Amino acid sequence: MKIHLAAGVATLAFMLQAASAAGPRDRVSVVGSATLFPLASVVGETFGHRGRWKTPIVESTGTGQGFQLFCRGVGPGTPDVTDASRPMSAEERATCASNKVGEVAELRVGMDGILIANGRAAARFELTREQLYRALARQVPIHGRLVPNPHRRWRDVDARLPDLPILVYGPAPNHGTRDAFVALALRPVCERQQEVRVLDEAGRRRACESLREDGAWIDVTGDYSVLLARLVAEPRAVGVLGYGFLDRNRDRVQAARIDGVLPTLDAIVGGSYPLSRPLFLYVKSLHVGSVPGLAEFLGEFLSDRASGPEGYLVDAGLVPQPQAALEAERRKVVAMTTGGR
Repeated sequence: MKIHLAAGVATLAFMLQAASAAGPRDRVSVVGSATLFPLASVVGETFGHRGRWKTPIVESTGTGQGFQLFCRGVGPGTPDVTDASRPMSAEERATCASNKVGEVAELRVGMDGILIANGRAAARFELTREQLYRALARQVPIHGRLVPNPHRRWRDVDARLPDLPILVYGPAPNHGTRDAFVALALRPVCERQQEVRVLDEAGRRRACESLREDGAWIDVTGDYSVLLARLVAEPRAVGVLGYGFLDRNRDRVQAARIDGVLPTLDAIVGGSYPLSRPLFLYVKSLHVGSVPGLAEFLGEFLSDRASGPEGYLVDAGLVPQPQAALEAERRKVVAMTTGGR
């Protein structure tokens, strides 16, 4: 009885929202991560070509903006799915709850590695997370104090590094790749510094999450093709991007070793590459059963033919997760469509 009542409430909520809009949507709406945009687009096109359901609308908004759009409410004027290259934060979940989004399902679709890459015409970099922190943090500890980062060349950070200017192209704020880069590469080093440990929580966050704004780090607000073009044109520069973009452009760019580890498929899946991360879909349970094809689109995304070891998303840059983990995510979709029965 509770299951049927919940399903009825979900449908009613969606229909009430539709009544105030131009009308109900006839296809799935996806927003979110620039990293997942190529993957979601391929799944959407494959799904649409099968003919039963219309091709989903897939937009690249960045992870943070995707969560903002997703959490505005329910109904046909809001997205059904946001894909993300980092987990949804507690603050974002609170926004969803305050806007009565209802249950939000988290689906892990695979893995990715954040790369430090440069053009193939240049020498390959070998970096540590300690060196990245001292090169890119807005403030660094020197002589017992946090001071504006004075390092202008890689050799200033470590005499073993090249005598080249620090010039890093990376994703702008609101991109999940930037958030994940800070969390995986900079924060673990930053939080070990005595000058940071004495700060309050807000001070530690500012110290560990703020990147340089003096030209050493340059925000790229367009898609990753813009970043790739800059790396090819500027042999002194390096860029922060996802594994999928390297996999599709190995003739133009190469990845650095981080803490001595190259970002291979095995290293990313096994976790030995230190900048590995999971990739997610977040789904409004209230929209499942109300938006035509939503459950089926999720099933396609998590199918063996898409996300399995030999799936078509591997060719698009996805690092597949172990089979048991993939099957566990599929069971979440089944639970959404059956009300947990």
